[in-house]
Order: sequence, then C-alpha cells, then structure tokens
Amino acid sequence: MADITAAMVKELREATGLGMMECKRALEEAGGDMRKAEDLLRVRSGAKASKAAGRIASEGVIGMYVSPDARLGAMVELNCETDFVAKNEDFLAFARGLAELVARENPADVAALAGLALDGVTVEARRQALVQKIGENLAIRRFHRIATPARIAHYVHGVKIGVMVEYDGPDEIGKDLALHIAFAKPQYASRADVPADVLAREREVLQARARESGKPAEIAAKMVEGGLAKFLNEITLLGQPFVKDDKQSVEKVLAARKTRLLSYRFFVVGEGLEKKSSDFAAEVMAQAGMAR
Repeated sequence: MADITAAMVKELREATGLGMMECKRALEEAGGDMRKAEDLLRVRSGAKASKAAGRIASEGVIGMYVSPDARLGAMVELNCETDFVAKNEDFLAFARGLAELVARENPADVAALAGLALDGVTVEARRQALVQKIGENLAIRRFHRIATPARIAHYVHGVKIGVMVEYDGPDEIGKDLALHIAFAKPQYASRADVPADVLAREREVLQARARESGKPAEIAAKMVEGGLAKFLNEITLLGQPFVKDDKQSVEKVLAARKTRLLSYRFFVVGEGLEKKSSDFAAEVMAQAGMAR
C-alpha cells in the first residue's frame, strides 16, 4: 500500500473541498495516485473539478502596461518571498517597469528580458540591487505581450490577478470582459479549444456517476450529456454566464454588442506552484531559469 502523507490528504482536500477522512480513503484506494483519487471522489460525491490551478501559492505581483492607444501591452509576474515585500513601492515600480519594457522590446523569454537595459542598467543588475536593498530573493517568472491592430483591455485585481484581452468592439465591453475573466478564470476560450483528453476524462467521471445512480440507461445517457454540457460552459469563456448578467452567456453578450474576441490571457500570482520547501523563492528562480 502506498504511503499516504498528511500533505497528500491536504492537497486533495483543497482540490475537492471534501473531508480529510474521505480524501484519505480515496488516496488509499487509488494507491496514492492523486488524479485517480480525485476522480473517485468526484464520482461518489459530485465534487467539482480541481480548483488547484487557481490557488495563490506564492507571493508577488502582476506588473501591467498598456499603451495609450490600447494596441500594445504586456504583463509580468514578479515573485518575492513575503507578502510584505509585495507591497514595497520599489518592488511595485520594478514590476511596472518590466511590463513596459516587455511591451516595447518584445524579448523572447525571461532570460532575454534579464539582459535588457532598464534605468541605465540591465534588468538582472536591477533585480540583484533590489535583492540587496529589500533583503529577499526576487524572481521574474513569466510575461505575456500583445501587439494588435484591434484593441487591448486589461484589469488587475489587487496585485495578484492580471488579465489582458485582445478584442474588436466597444471600450466598455473590453473592460467588462477583462473583469469577467479575472472573476471566472476560464480555462479555454470556446468548446473547440478544450483538449480531447480533458473531455474524455470528464465523460468517464460522469458515466461512472450515472452508473452508480441506478437510473435506466436512456436517463443515464442524458445525465452524462447534460453534465458534459454544464462542464463545458463552466470552463469556457464563451459558455460562462456573464459576470454582469448571469442570464446571458458571454458569447451572447459579445454577439449583442457586435464584439469579436481575438485572444485573452490571465496570470494568477503563484499559479501552479507549491510551497514545498522553505526556500520557495529559489524554486521560483529555478523555474524562471535565473540565479540569485
């Protein structure tokens, strides 16, 4: 039998919202396989898909820049070790400067960004100087840039969630879209963008749940298709209920306002990272391909 640790139980509990003993039993039955244990719990309890991707697991900020004509923009995730430093004005200014630099210079990756000039020195030299001044390790984790003949809308929730939307339509719908994305965090733009393996996994869970319900085959089949449609609406931007009018989908709102969605991207600080060691900043630096 696999060794089921408290950390594994905690992770599964956070992903499903279910009790510790339920999570422990599921992990034991799944032989310690987190994904299988999550699917078992979803079949038995109706728990929703994992929300782990949206959890904030590190400290830092999203730096944002959009040009006055709203056709060029960038956002940068800048990490630090404590929330206290994330409020430091020098740290915040560095994040904003990085975003503007990315928009203007279009570096290929974080390593290329580190070699660009910012305030008369390289970005890496500026980062190291801030490390010495602030007393914490800092890391540039990732960035996203948009240059478009259409328009860019953006939104930053606090300093932890950043959204950029490329669209063709009125100003106000772009702002509403960015706000909606920050709130709902859609994984995909439309049903056509959802990978086949994601659909297959969800269908398997729904089929197992339908079998356990004991319903007749024709009713069970309808349960599966209805559940799949609901799942697709939850994870796709166009299918989600619009945050300002939940009686309409985002797709219908865009159509009514003659707006075309071209692309979108959102960052959540620390998304996909876990604090598994005391030197978390070093882990972030390693993932970003940088050194202290």
